[in-house]
Amino acid sequence: MGCVYCYARPTHSYLGLSPGLDFETRIIAKRNIAEVLRAELARPGHRPSAINIGSATDCYQPVERELLLTRGLIEVMRDARHPFTLITKGSGVERDLDLLAPLARDRLAAACVTITTLDGDLARILEPRAAAPHRRLRTIRMLADSGVPVGVSVAPQIPFITEDMEQVLAAAREAGATSAFYTVLRLPWELNPLMREWLELHYPQRAARVLARVQDLHGIDAAARAAGKSYDASHASRMKGTGLWADLLRQRFTQTCARLGLNRERIELDGSQYRPALAHGQGVLF
Repeated sequence: MGCVYCYARPTHSYLGLSPGLDFETRIIAKRNIAEVLRAELARPGHRPSAINIGSATDCYQPVERELLLTRGLIEVMRDARHPFTLITKGSGVERDLDLLAPLARDRLAAACVTITTLDGDLARILEPRAAAPHRRLRTIRMLADSGVPVGVSVAPQIPFITEDMEQVLAAAREAGATSAFYTVLRLPWELNPLMREWLELHYPQRAARVLARVQDLHGIDAAARAAGKSYDASHASRMKGTGLWADLLRQRFTQTCARLGLNRERIELDGSQYRPALAHGQGVLF
């Protein structure tokens, strides 16, 4: 969807493509993904913990309208009675409510919608091919009204750019979201210069402040900053950051969720219904 901050951009470099324009215009589609998943779920040693669809790149890219790959994955999960979640910025998930709603009733499916900001002008330059913020709120409402447990992701938090976390959480709660989470901006590999270029283009007066705060969040020392580094991949801190600014962001999020009643109850999906034989369309006796 062309999100400027997407941490999956460097994968295009690995494939010999540009993490810039190629990432936004050339999609790598795993056309046999449903068959691969079906085979994996049918393996004797598989243990049915919830699988997430869409955690690296959006599972409702525009091409999904033609390829139906995400729908195929949902059908495999349905056949195997395997719990799963999905996360998206796209309204395309509404097409699959006929599958998601009955699975949700059986505690086999839940969804999450990412809303980075309510500012439509900012969203257009930050996430140029994603659904508009007001459209994503409508998607949350449709999921909730259909009985699908739905949360909101206010991610990534970009210092001095996405400044309306509290407003996003309130709007999502009103639309029907019951849970929420966030991450901070991550700038691995080629994403670092790309994000710097975007900031200089759209926010030249605050670009240096944004990068300095991002470096603070990831604990980048003076020597690493001088070398242009903006990210630390340490597992313990890469998602939420570390230090004073990370603590302040965490407090804002936690207090707002408490006030709105978000995250009061954890969504528990049921792995006990999993039947390996059903993944291949076989019947079961019991």
